[in-house]
Amino acid sequence: MDNLKWELLTEVQGRLEADLLKSYFAAHGIDVELFQEAVGHHIYPVTVNGLGRVQLFVSKEQAEEARRLLDEYNNSME
Repeated sequence: MDNLKWELLTEVQGRLEADLLKSYFAAHGIDVELFQEAVGHHIYPVTVNGLGRVQLFVSKEQAEEARRLLDEYNNSME
């Protein structure tokens, strides 16, 4: 991943939530790259010392719109 092109948008707990957000952003035309350090991908989440965390990266050109959409998403979940 090119560090100059991508920007960290957020970090979530678990691949399920990350995939849900990736689909949400894709529906709005935002490309997302996921990064997760793990010992493997399983149906059941593993949350040992942050292993279940997934980082969502967006292109710098789309970062502002992605932040707005993320705020919108988070507000709808309250």
